[in-house]
Amino acid sequence: MLADRLLEHVLSISLGRTRLPDGIAVLDPFHGPHADEVRRVVTTFHRTYYADERDRLLMLGINPGRLGAGSTGLPFTDTKRCESDLGIHVQGLRTHEPSSDLFYRVVRAAGGPHRFFGKVYVHSICPLGFVRQGPKGGPVNLNYYDDRALEHAVTPLVEQWLRSLVGCGMRTDLAICIGTGKNATYFARLNERLRLFDRILAVEHPRYVMQYRARSIDSYVAKYLRTLSLDA
Repeated sequence: MLADRLLEHVLSISLGRTRLPDGIAVLDPFHGPHADEVRRVVTTFHRTYYADERDRLLMLGINPGRLGAGSTGLPFTDTKRCESDLGIHVQGLRTHEPSSDLFYRVVRAAGGPHRFFGKVYVHSICPLGFVRQGPKGGPVNLNYYDDRALEHAVTPLVEQWLRSLVGCGMRTDLAICIGTGKNATYFARLNERLRLFDRILAVEHPRYVMQYRARSIDSYVAKYLRTLSLDA
């Protein structure tokens, strides 16, 4: 079953021998203070929406952030949407991730989570997130490509991760990149070497849309649906 294969990989994500540059820490909800709850949420999600053998269209963001996948273990899903849209109650933590607003508008417009996740699997190019100390002393999100040494360090992990995802049961004719800038450039360059997908299409990142293009949110939802071929 697809859910079992995905869970085997998702729940065992680890830095392994990867050494991070000084001043950068890993954001790993599966080994954090809420690890047991995150594992329960992620397991429930996969067994609810991937209990079959259908290939999925792979949709890949950047890497987990503190308020989305970095807390719930589910990309673009804060605790609010986990409960309101997926019907999975989350105990012990509460987060709000602006990107989840656009993402779940797309899910609803596609016909709801069962129809959406019945055709699509969403994760990140880099399966672990990263933080560094911000100007006020607290941790701030760090994208894998924001630091050249970090990008170099995690690329072997990314390659292994993407191969494992494809091997679980993903379509290889097409993949969707969430992010039209550096994420798309990195993904395209990586795919040239690995030859995992025939084509890669990119859509604007939900965070960008919510921060800079919120007045045009409906047009971006429509673009997502067209790109995913879920606008019928």
